[in-house]
Amino acid sequence: MSRRLILIRHGQTTYNATGRMQGHLDTDLAEVGYEQAAAAAALLRDKDISYIISSDLIRAKETARVIADSLGMDYAVDKRLRETDLGRWQGMSSAEVDAQFPGARAIWRHDPTWAPPEGESRVDVAKRARPVIDSLMRTSTTWDDGPVLVVAHGGAISALTCHLLGLEHHQYGILSGLKNTHWSQLTARPRFDADKPLSPLHFGPDNVDEATWYFDGWNMGARVIGGTGADI
Repeated sequence: MSRRLILIRHGQTTYNATGRMQGHLDTDLAEVGYEQAAAAAALLRDKDISYIISSDLIRAKETARVIADSLGMDYAVDKRLRETDLGRWQGMSSAEVDAQFPGARAIWRHDPTWAPPEGESRVDVAKRARPVIDSLMRTSTTWDDGPVLVVAHGGAISALTCHLLGLEHHQYGILSGLKNTHWSQLTARPRFDADKPLSPLHFGPDNVDEATWYFDGWNMGARVIGGTGADI
């Protein structure tokens, strides 16, 4: 039996619209961000979502609330799903970063082990977010009934997707920017055992920690309302 995971980015904020970096800054959804969240909820309505968990930052929590209300569900919150801590870059525009730290953004985009001044790297983000998924794999009593929905941030979702797929660090850059309220989708299946090829393929206490993750899609969803890039 397989388990699906949907990781959706929050709706647009005023920082997204003006190209400013947010990171751990707790910014609000813009009006169009609420419209995007409602549109995403409509797309997710027939996917039999079994559980919703969100980053604790307002832009993600509000997106999760709109979706959860539409689906008639509750949602949980975990701060380990926060966006990348961008340190001294937070609140700055890309142009301002380039003026003060020439060439640094190019290094950051191509090296997931590199962190902005006083911030964290994408590898750091993946390592703090991955245990959230692993814990749910072990403890969820409903995941087999339908997908788990994670509401988070573009950079965090990209890093977590790469980590779940077991990509090498030099491969982290293969994913394009994730649009607002678009998502990454993966499927977990029990690891195949060649010595027991006819054994039932379902998750249990003896194999849940050895799941193999498969990539179903990236930037999934409908057209973006008031579309933005992937500023984090």
